[in-house]
Amino acid sequence: MNRILILGGSGFVGNALYKELAPYFNVHATYRRDNAVYDVNQHFHQLDVELEDIHGLLNALKPNFIISALRGNVNSLVHVHQRMIEWVQHYDCRIVFLSSANVFDRFTNFPSYEYDKTFSESIYGRFKIKIENALLRLPPSKYVICRIPMIYGHQSPRVNELKEQLARKEAIEVFPNVVINATHILKLTQQIHYLINKRRRGVFHLGSNDLIHHIDLIREICQLLGYPHPLLKQVYDSNEDRQLSVLPKDNLLPKHLQLTIDDVVQHSVAL
Repeated sequence: MNRILILGGSGFVGNALYKELAPYFNVHATYRRDNAVYDVNQHFHQLDVELEDIHGLLNALKPNFIISALRGNVNSLVHVHQRMIEWVQHYDCRIVFLSSANVFDRFTNFPSYEYDKTFSESIYGRFKIKIENALLRLPPSKYVICRIPMIYGHQSPRVNELKEQLARKEAIEVFPNVVINATHILKLTQQIHYLINKRRRGVFHLGSNDLIHHIDLIREICQLLGYPHPLLKQVYDSNEDRQLSVLPKDNLLPKHLQLTIDDVVQHSVAL
């Protein structure tokens, strides 16, 4: 049975992946701070990547797949990924890197596809590009790069924050001229499960096949939550529409693993 290590297993995405994969694989995960729930789970390992070297854990577990869902200090994350890359070159192991649509946030006029050139003006986007470029220097059998747009879904941080703002009657910040695609956490974990199970490799865009303005997506979710007239604070960062979307084209997944914006809206309200 393949052994999988999820780095960042206590986070929203990492924990959802653990729950999806654990019934089918030998799954281990990391967490950073003391936590009574994880402390007694022998498949969770405490690891502070800012203070500890990851090679000790990798040598002990010898995973076949490392899923990187880490967040934190950018310099520390760059270092830990460099150490991972060094390790996988000597073992039968593949890195599944959860990247972001922000690797294209400098482009404004068109959607981005899997093999388009990356270009970012944000610190977050440039960090993701740096890790991607390091992975792309490896043999193709050693990595999977998953570029992910905004993640919604039942009990996701974005939807929970939205519910709190609606309950408090606070203004919700929206971007009327930003065109996006999106995903929901249930479909995202299923897609990554498929990529691991089928040993796919390369670059994948794991978002909806269609696009929507950010303001319209928020309005639709609010409406299904029972707030047909939410208080919105419209933020304009340019005079024209700006794309922040990663569409799949070259590396398509099976039909049952593809999704639409309507799927995102529906799964953001109920399971």
